[in-house]
Amino acid sequence: MKMRSVITGTGCYIPTIIKKNSDFLTNQFLNEDGTPMEYENEIVIEKFKAITGIEERRYATLDLNSSDLGYFAAEKAIEDAGINKEELDYIILAHNFGDVKNATIQSDILPSLASRVKYRLGIKNPNCVAYDILFGCPGWIQGVIQAEAFIKAGIAKKCLVIGTETLSRVLDAHDRDSMIYSDGGGACIVEAVEGDAETGILSHATQTDTFDECYYLFFGKSFDKTEGSDVRYIKMFGRKIYEYGLTNVPLAMKTALDKSGVDISEVKKVFIHQANEKMDEAIIKRFYKLYKRPTPPGVMPMSIHTLGNSSVATVPTLFDMVKRGEIENQELHKGDVVILASVGAGMNINAIVYRY
Repeated sequence: MKMRSVITGTGCYIPTIIKKNSDFLTNQFLNEDGTPMEYENEIVIEKFKAITGIEERRYATLDLNSSDLGYFAAEKAIEDAGINKEELDYIILAHNFGDVKNATIQSDILPSLASRVKYRLGIKNPNCVAYDILFGCPGWIQGVIQAEAFIKAGIAKKCLVIGTETLSRVLDAHDRDSMIYSDGGGACIVEAVEGDAETGILSHATQTDTFDECYYLFFGKSFDKTEGSDVRYIKMFGRKIYEYGLTNVPLAMKTALDKSGVDISEVKKVFIHQANEKMDEAIIKRFYKLYKRPTPPGVMPMSIHTLGNSSVATVPTLFDMVKRGEIENQELHKGDVVILASVGAGMNINAIVYRY
């Protein structure tokens, strides 16, 4: 009998503040040099929606931080898996900016967010090791890959993997790219399951490109030149990221699928990082083109239209929602082969082939 790394429980937290595109009509969008944009906000927002597919996004209430969102998602995942939290061997928490409290400019990561979640969960077991990972938007998937490595090595049987972020706290209101970002938390339990059934993680692939791509996403000054020079916000070279993703993500997904020995015809769903609707659609199309296949209808569930881009939280949130039947016309069945894939700051790419 084989030992498999199986996701036995999932959970997510969707923040309660709904920020619609129309809420940005009064923003003063500026160019990078601080000059006003040539288009009215209505046109900027219309073009933004046409490219990204985002109509609204979610922000956390001011009293909640990233670790809180991660804790809420973790509670649900533990309950869904039906496990004793004291039996957890690892808590792996992916984020990018730590706990950024409202109206502050500092990131708080002392103690680690994983330690804060362990504390909130009330876990007494000192052998439950809690740590954070910084891996850009692919952080949660990388956490699942690490959990599987621990299970394969025989040093873990149950791992809690969390992805949580509050990007609303680090965006520049004068940058139109700020409309992409949102908040959220997602989590899963990865367990060692012995048996003959071909379930769980089948294969994975990861890559990091830094030679030219390291600073495609970075911390930079506000486009408003009157703001303090010491304050930094999340910034990106959108066109470069788009081109990088289209070229490299399909290849990484193919590497993972080829390792699994599974034929592409068996793939039922691709849970890809919800970064940009047009980019994700193009990535999936190119992926299937590598196998000389048309893209099957309904293979790519989407949540970006109403939830925006919550970085590390997008894939676990989407997976949990489809699993629970909360995405229209999307469902999972036992035995389905799915791919989890992401791309983000680093630049990092990863993919997991998983049999549900």
